[in-house]
Amino acid sequence: MSDQPVMTAHRAGLIGCRSCGRVWPEEQETCDRCGADLVPPDRRGLQKVWAWWLAGLVMYVPANLFPMMRTQTFAGLQGSTEATILEGMVELIHYGNYDIAVIVFVASVIVPLAKFLSIAWLAMVAGQPATVEQAHARLKIYEVVEFIGRWSMIDVFVVAILSALVQLGFVASIHPGPAAVSFALSVAFTMLSAQSFDPRLIWRGLPLRSRTGHEGQD
Repeated sequence: MSDQPVMTAHRAGLIGCRSCGRVWPEEQETCDRCGADLVPPDRRGLQKVWAWWLAGLVMYVPANLFPMMRTQTFAGLQGSTEATILEGMVELIHYGNYDIAVIVFVASVIVPLAKFLSIAWLAMVAGQPATVEQAHARLKIYEVVEFIGRWSMIDVFVVAILSALVQLGFVASIHPGPAAVSFALSVAFTMLSAQSFDPRLIWRGLPLRSRTGHEGQD
């Protein structure tokens, strides 16, 4: 059992700058290092998190239902084919490209769903009682969500590159489908949701002292 006091910036009468991380006295309004406004953490800011999260979830539905890209051969004389994300993965597996299919599945299905669940869970537990270990675990989850956000547009990048390179006029051409726009918007909205989350709320639920098997809030 550890009886060491858990000291946070809030309990020490300090406020942290979200831009550069420097801490200042609570009465200060502007960061002298970077010039950013010093705003104390507030659970009401979670409304923005939920708003962007819901917008991203709404856009994620058509991103999986509508075609991601459209392929046209011989000026449409042989017809054109459209494929959703899941249909594209099935085609990749059919032609033996298992590694690429796994990458597409992880980037298009696993990562977005994991981000939705992680952001929602962080927003729900923000400011609630937690031990130091639980707070560190929540912070790690938040950092992972922030890190993978920049790698969430692999599908859109692939479609954009193919659309730019495969323009052979009469022979063949590739064009992005409506799902590409929806997927890009979904990724952008979830990134904004994660950026709207104030990680300082994670530490607001810490008990005054660390106790094994006990959670409380002063």
